[in-house]
Amino acid sequence: MQVMDDDELLRSRGLRVTAPRLAVLAALDDAPHADADAVLRGVRMRMPSVSVQAIYDVLAALTQAGLLRRIEPAGHPARYERRVGDNHHHVVCRSCGVLEDVDCVVGHAPCLEPSTTSGFAIDAAEVTFWGLCPACRAAADPADAPAGTAAQPVP
Repeated sequence: MQVMDDDELLRSRGLRVTAPRLAVLAALDDAPHADADAVLRGVRMRMPSVSVQAIYDVLAALTQAGLLRRIEPAGHPARYERRVGDNHHHVVCRSCGVLEDVDCVVGHAPCLEPSTTSGFAIDAAEVTFWGLCPACRAAADPADAPAGTAAQPVP
């Protein structure tokens, strides 16, 4: 299977190839599930003069074009990721906010069948699992943490 580079990917969605768009995609390669502030920090490593508004505009354009997925866990800032189109889910730590992917485990997309659709044509199911990550579990009760668990910084 041939993988498109980011220039081709942008063009395939009818978007112009610009330095800020390429830098946002690269920043999200480096830090999946980043919020807009983290994306800005990553982009500014490549383009120091980029504006905050430019980052928000690029995130919106790439999300609208289906190149990014916006994840909005309750009580946390929106996060962005490049993994799109596979209907995966997420697990979020209630303590530190770290977010990880959870693959769909059973059935076809959507993974869940609602008891009623109210006439909607369902095309995706979004599930967010909540709990404590291994590092927060270790901090709360070292005896409860999995063996070999070390605390990791939050992006």
